[in-house]
Amino acid sequence: MTGLGGGAAAPGDYVYFKSVVPLHKISIGSKLWRYYDFGPKAVPPLICIPGIAGTADVYYKQIMSLSMKGYRVISIDVPQVWNHHEWIHSFEKFLDSMNIHHVHICGTSLGGFLAQIFAQYRPRRVKSLVLSNTFLETHKFAAAMPWSPLVSWTPSFLLKRYLLTGIRDGPHEPFIADSVDFVVGQVETLSREDLSSRLILNVNVASVGSLSLPDSFITIMDTNDYSAVPQQLKDQVSERYPTAKRAVLRTGGDFPFLSRPDEVNLYLQLHLRRVGVEPRPDLVQGFTRDGSSGSSNDHEDRNSLDDHPRDDGDRSSGSNGRKTEHSESGPPNSDGLVPTSIVLGMVSSALHVSLCACS
Repeated sequence: MTGLGGGAAAPGDYVYFKSVVPLHKISIGSKLWRYYDFGPKAVPPLICIPGIAGTADVYYKQIMSLSMKGYRVISIDVPQVWNHHEWIHSFEKFLDSMNIHHVHICGTSLGGFLAQIFAQYRPRRVKSLVLSNTFLETHKFAAAMPWSPLVSWTPSFLLKRYLLTGIRDGPHEPFIADSVDFVVGQVETLSREDLSSRLILNVNVASVGSLSLPDSFITIMDTNDYSAVPQQLKDQVSERYPTAKRAVLRTGGDFPFLSRPDEVNLYLQLHLRRVGVEPRPDLVQGFTRDGSSGSSNDHEDRNSLDDHPRDDGDRSSGSNGRKTEHSESGPPNSDGLVPTSIVLGMVSSALHVSLCACS
């Protein structure tokens, strides 16, 4: 399958998913949140946070499978936030707007790091974690990206090129190759501001402190073949949570939720049952256009926008087509670009040592 960004047809199950599961967009302050929310609203949600190259769409296989078994799954895009404290406050406001008090979080790569940071500073809200191909600190990524001060002025095509260098080239097993193609297509939908903010989050020097969450409420799900996150960093996660449940996938690459969905979905179900989340299959009556999956307690999002094909405009506008305010903590003069020739030289010199966590 040719990369989605190159114009190839999307996978059939993804086309079906998009036809029945609505994409919600809601402006909260200056942040535009894009997310899918599917499954019985009476069930505590599992919130999926993608990695640096992912979008809310990359978890579509989990949404379809788990929601039909009676679980509620929310998959989000990381909004344009520029530091980890801004992420914590923004994510908390998102949960408040959804009237969600307690969450179970599944995070991949950068998403797993952000999940741990949120659990550290908002321990009462996080009931359990599933961490996949992730890390505890960002020092290595910062060291591998000496041109990070120029990220905010770097043209989009260079940011995408840098991001994609972290995804291993083939040959791949067919399902892994398809997962890479899908994610590459999703990267093509990201705006320059989206790319900049994610890269900055990935290189802002920070580390996860002690969590009050017991190891028994944490599952570490890693692939055994390869991933963009160095093995040393993944080992640090295992050492930090020595008695956490381990879920090891023999293969799967950077995106096992796409390449090995059956195994991932099974591990997610086992995790949710182990931490006390009971599914409500009795509330599942089939897919409905409003995303309720048959729930009798559907959440009505008055501020959400209709699902339209995404482009950069979608990411910069809020309800009723109004422009979303730029975050005051965003990069200064982000509309001005440094001459491409200058940035290209600096970026190109760093591409071959890219350690960027792109899953």
